[in-house]
Amino acid sequence: MADRTGDIDATDRDACQAFEDVVALLNYPMFVVTTRSEDEMSGCLVGFASQVSINPPRFLVGLSNKNHTFSVASHAERLAVHILTRDHVALATLFGAQTGDEIDKFARCDWHPGPHGLPILDDSPAWFSGRILERLELGDHVAFLLAPETGSAPDDLGQLVTFSDVRDLEPGHEA
Repeated sequence: MADRTGDIDATDRDACQAFEDVVALLNYPMFVVTTRSEDEMSGCLVGFASQVSINPPRFLVGLSNKNHTFSVASHAERLAVHILTRDHVALATLFGAQTGDEIDKFARCDWHPGPHGLPILDDSPAWFSGRILERLELGDHVAFLLAPETGSAPDDLGQLVTFSDVRDLEPGHEA
């Protein structure tokens, strides 16, 4: 389907369009991922994330290699994954439409230092942190494989922030 540079050849354009059409129908949950490396903190809105193993528990987060958070996460040992409810779309907007290259997102929201100094967002009703086991290059994104270590979850979350809630955001960086 793709040559070694990742470019799609002409014969596979129809298949790629079909894939894009199917993916456009999905309304997957969005996450805010935060991290810290030495004295630098960063965070971004993420749509490419999923549990990938039950035993042992594993979670995969895809970060754009153009993203400020990617550059910090590349040197980090852990990530924190936050789940947001619809009453916190503004927090999703902050972490999705702004870039850490230009502003301090953490100066614009409430947070506290969590495990291993990771920034934990106070308005996130559910979160977990995980040790980075592996980084896998996947085209324009790098997958961070996490071994979840700790977190916090309520009995009920309510309605989650999904792709349809943030579809019209202008990203802080191109994907």
